[in-house]
Amino acid sequence: MIEEAHPVLRRDPVMAELVERHDPYEEPDWTEYERLCISIINQQVSTASAAAIRERVFDVLDGEVTPETILAADEDALYEAGLSRSKIEYVRNAAEAFRANDYTRSGLADHTNEEVIDALTEIKGIGDWTARMYLLFVLERPDILPLGDLAVRRGIENLYADDGEELTRAEMREIAETWRPHRSVATRYIWAEYEAD
Repeated sequence: MIEEAHPVLRRDPVMAELVERHDPYEEPDWTEYERLCISIINQQVSTASAAAIRERVFDVLDGEVTPETILAADEDALYEAGLSRSKIEYVRNAAEAFRANDYTRSGLADHTNEEVIDALTEIKGIGDWTARMYLLFVLERPDILPLGDLAVRRGIENLYADDGEELTRAEMREIAETWRPHRSVATRYIWAEYEAD
């Protein structure tokens, strides 16, 4: 996917620089359920806080993050690791859903992006943002632009706006038009640059 994207992204001079500077595919190969838990942990917290909480939660589970281990884990231990009571409920809701349905790459292969979002957002605690993270990171759909993500919006503004100027989402979508059909890869480069600053 990334090799196919580069010729398209390099047509944008700003994106061409990011392609030279970053490797946005360095993260571990998480399972589908692990990646969903990570997205839940990341909800409404800073990148640094989310990484610290994730590490502590994974330690509580001895590195084995599955629906079974989450459901069996001591709630107080998860809370002390940094998960709020509501997020504990959300990862457990997701665990129950994963045991009842097939949310794997193969299980959702025939579903459209909107069908995936509809299915995931039926799980309490999974909103539009988390569902789009799943499309982008787990299912690796090629053309996801998650403008509900603050880091993506700030990243686009830092790269494309005049100093201090705020861009509307419509303006951001217009900037991203040149990245089609590889907006997922472009998004990863935007994140990589934003987190490097």
